[in-house]
Amino acid sequence: MDKVTTHQAAEDARNEEILIWVNGALKPKAKALVSVYDSGFMLGDGIWEGLRLYNGRWSFIDEHFDRLFEAALAIDLDIGMSREELISAITETQEANGMVTDAHCRLMVTRGVKTRPFQHPGLSVQGPTVVILMEHSSPSIPRPIRLATVPHQRGLPMTQDPKLNSHSKLNCILACIAAEKAGADEALMLDVHGFVNTTNACNFFIVRKGEVWTSTGDYCMNGITRQKVIDLCRANDIPVYERNYSLVDTYGADEAFLTGTFGAQTPVGEIDGRVIGTGEMGPVTQRLRTLYKELVSP
Repeated sequence: MDKVTTHQAAEDARNEEILIWVNGALKPKAKALVSVYDSGFMLGDGIWEGLRLYNGRWSFIDEHFDRLFEAALAIDLDIGMSREELISAITETQEANGMVTDAHCRLMVTRGVKTRPFQHPGLSVQGPTVVILMEHSSPSIPRPIRLATVPHQRGLPMTQDPKLNSHSKLNCILACIAAEKAGADEALMLDVHGFVNTTNACNFFIVRKGEVWTSTGDYCMNGITRQKVIDLCRANDIPVYERNYSLVDTYGADEAFLTGTFGAQTPVGEIDGRVIGTGEMGPVTQRLRTLYKELVSP
């Protein structure tokens, strides 16, 4: 079967010539390197944010920075830059690459280079590593996504809080591998109580009889696009519920879709071999897509 991912983008030759911001310097792709002693490479000790550029504006940048700095506080990481300095660095990188719209930014911060190759954070004494990687990027997802339910769960808050946008993504990668082995595109993950939760890469919604359902939010990433969809529903008289629901509820849904910074709202056509609704994008998903496009347009 043809392979599709929620982050599939059209090929763009300009990305071979991009400049990447690494600790204050803009470097060509081949020279944008970090040390093998870096905490992010060695241990996944870091945090990140993904942002989308629409018509000259980085959408919801304040919310993304709120989440970034909250994550930094949670893992006791000093980013070493203020919000204003980070925005300036993003603008510098954007302008250096001539980006106006349809660009994606991955802002990454690690605890930095370690003096010895061991776990203790006290061994990271040289300050954080900050990288801003931007690509010309237009989503190119040719059909609705196929999901497979996997045994992997997003963690409890006392293990690795799923709200933390950390570099440690192995659990989600293993979930994605399991889904691919089952013939799907990505993984549908349950919470610790067996209720439908999230996918390995995106937040998850279903539509039943005109109502939009998503998880309680207790065990999933606190997605910014997720919250915007909830807000749009409330502002446009679309019933929306953050609640526990099961796979039985999901299989019988009229529509299902994913939310994320990259793909915005991505339709789901099949889950565990069951066709959801018509298998194509449904009317509620389409309406939310339209409302979201209006929201991100200057």
